[in-house]
Order: sequence, then structure tokens, then C-alpha cells
Amino acid sequence: MKKTYNSTYIFGITMVATLGGLLFGYDTAVISGAEKSIQAYLIEPLKMGAFAHGATVSSALIGCIIGGAISGFLSNRLGRKRSLQLAAFLFFTSALGSSCPEFLFFEKGNPTGGLLAVFNFYRIWGGIGVGLASAVCPTYIGEIAPAEIRGRLVSFNQFAIIFGMLVVYFVNWGIAHGQTIEWINDVGWRYMFASEAIPAGLFFILLFLVPESPRYLALVHDEQKALSVLEKINTSKEQAKRILGEITSTLGETTKGKIFSYGKKVIIIGILLSVFQQFVGINVVLYYAPRIFEGMGVARDASMFQTIVMGLVNVIFTVVAIVTVDKWGRKPLLITGSIGMAIGMFAIAVLSYFGIISIWTLVFIIIFTASFMMSWGPICWVYISELFPNKIRGQAVAVAVAAQWAANYLISSTYPGMMEFSSAFTYCFYGIMAVLSALFVWKMVPETKGRSLEQIEGFWKK
Repeated sequence: MKKTYNSTYIFGITMVATLGGLLFGYDTAVISGAEKSIQAYLIEPLKMGAFAHGATVSSALIGCIIGGAISGFLSNRLGRKRSLQLAAFLFFTSALGSSCPEFLFFEKGNPTGGLLAVFNFYRIWGGIGVGLASAVCPTYIGEIAPAEIRGRLVSFNQFAIIFGMLVVYFVNWGIAHGQTIEWINDVGWRYMFASEAIPAGLFFILLFLVPESPRYLALVHDEQKALSVLEKINTSKEQAKRILGEITSTLGETTKGKIFSYGKKVIIIGILLSVFQQFVGINVVLYYAPRIFEGMGVARDASMFQTIVMGLVNVIFTVVAIVTVDKWGRKPLLITGSIGMAIGMFAIAVLSYFGIISIWTLVFIIIFTASFMMSWGPICWVYISELFPNKIRGQAVAVAVAAQWAANYLISSTYPGMMEFSSAFTYCFYGIMAVLSALFVWKMVPETKGRSLEQIEGFWKK
């Protein structure tokens, strides 16, 4: 079958947009190599406990909630492209500020307390960029992509997130390798955070080379520019005009664009998809990976290396999702992934209950993360990019993404305290969430494979 779209042009746009996903992964995972140094350098001198440690490690997530919440307003006012450039600026400045919190707002009378406050400020600042990028990147790609490859292209964003995590695992390991704990706690962690400025600056510059989303252009009544972009995306001018006609017909209807204009069900499904993606515990594994492996009895240097191994597994199984999402569909992958995650977490809970720490712990962690990466990791973002009608997409995505980051913060910040209470209970809780996620998808979530965004919108009108 002859392609009806310009694959080279679309792929180029997608690669630039997914740099936002790479920075999303880089920014959220950089803390995994630095969190023990932050604890030693900033938290232990203040004699703070597990709660302060968890709150500091998760502080960027506060910014993620803010960024996700305001993403709808910004993407509708500034456009998708300029919103991503704003996110790139936030990434860049946060990287430099987090690496050297002494640079601004340093309290000479209470240096350690001042440093901790400023460090958290910059992490929150960067988190706003993460929250913004996490909402706008899949939205932008989804609005650019043809229906037949939309799932694959949006899944590339998840691949970029995981690849960003893998890159920073290598960077952190490379910085820490062969160095003393004292050097890492004093200087090494600064290099880890500063390294993010390089991809952030590249992302900002490359965004000048991509077009604005045609659906956003139609939303602000700039049909001529929208048609111009669609003509570059599609091989036929007649097809570009037809697609623009479908877009403008949905925007020209009486629907006022209020968030519940198409009913509450679509919003509830979007929120629950986001919440379940976090409640299964994936980011606990990603953020605290070196510490988990150290708990298995390996040295810190080796724990970072094992984290890299896990990152490679994540990349491989994200590719599985990219290859299959437009063939098998969204629902089968989500349900299969939920079953795999439940098996992994319940097994880890049993091993933890009996105090067994062995290679099997690593095996079941890999089973859990592989199941997530071939399903909920990318497919949740695919759904968020395509479920919502054109007129409410910016607002609805913002609500779903804000809910996702709020759930992420709740799970990540409570993990140290839950582990102190009972590690078996903690992992069993995540396993139960995986079972519930499978039931939710089976009963409530529609299949969207192969449908255009306007066809999906028609589903909610019915």
C-alpha cells in the first residue's frame, strides 16, 4: 500500500519533539545517581530523616505537577512549539542551578539550610519544565502524526524518556566510576546535574526548525498555515485539504470547549490511566534503583552499573511497544503489561517477606520493568495524546498529566517511609495496583488503533 504521508519529514519533526521526552527522562532520573550524595551533603548535616530525604528526592515532582497543570493554558496561549521552547529554557537553567545551588539565594548565616532550599527550588523549577514537556510533547506528536502511525510515533516519546534515563545512568556511572565517595559527595553530583544543560540547549535550538501543530493553527483560525503544514506532512494536496476540513468541522461546531463538553467519562478515563501508570510503582524502581541494588549487597559503583543493565532492558521492551502498538492495539498491550507487572511485584514482595535477597530479586525487577515498558510506559502517553477531542485537548491533557505527576509524587515521596514500615507490604501494594489497572482497561478503556483524532472525537459524541 502506497504511503500517503511524507515519512522523512514526519520522522524529523518527531525526533526533535522527542528530545523533550529525553530531557523528561534525564531530569527525573539524574537524581538516582546523586540522591545519596545529596543526602550526605545537604540532609544529614541538618539531622533530617527519611521524610526529608524522600521529599528532597521527589521535590522536582512538585514542579512536574505545576508544569502539568499549567500546560493546557500555555499550549493554548503560546502554542505547542513555543511551550516546548519554554520547557527547554527551564531544563537548561535548572541544570545549572541544581549543580551549583550556592550561586543564588545563599544564606550565609545558615549555609546548609540555604543550600537545601535553593537546591529544591531549582529542582522544582526544572520539574515545571518536565511537567510541561510531558504534556505537550505527546500532544504535539499526536497532532502532527497520521492516524496509521500515530501510536508508533507517540511511543517514540516514551522511548526517548527511557533513553534519556539510560543516558543519564551512563553519565552518572561514568562520573562516579573510580572516584572516592568523598569526591562524589562533594563534587561529582554537581557534574551529574550540570550535564543536562547540553541536551537542553540543543532542544531549544532545534525547535526553531519544526512547524507548529496544524490542529493548534486551526484552533486559532490560521487555516492557511495549518494547510501549509498538512501539505508538507501528506503527499497529496487533496488529502491535506480533506484533513483540514475534518479538523475545522470539529472546531466549528457548537461545543464551547469546556472540559466536560464531551461528558465526564473521557476525562475520568484519562485521569485513571495517568494515576494507574504511577500507582504500579514504576518510578520507585527508576528513582531508587541504585539504592535497591545496594540493598542486594552490591557496592555503589556496581549498583549503578546494574541500573544501566536495567535501563537497557527498558529500552529493548519500549521498542517492542513501538513495533506492536499499531498492529496489536492499545488494550491488549496494557492488559498484558499489567499481568506481567503484577507477577513481578508479588514475587518481589514474597522474596522480601522471607528476607531473600538474591539474583531473583533482580530478575523480577526486570520482569516488572520490562512489562511496564512494553505497555503502560508508552501506551498511556499514546492514549493521553489521542483520547481527547480537539477543542478540549489542551485542558484535558493538562488535567490528566497533573494527576499523573501528583500520583508520582505521592508514590515516590512515601516510598522510604513505606519501606521502613514493611518492604513486603510496599511491593504487595504495587502488585495490587497492577491487577486493578488490568481490570480498569478491560472494562472502561476504548480501543483507538487506526482511528484519526476526529474519528475518536466522534466516539465521545455518541
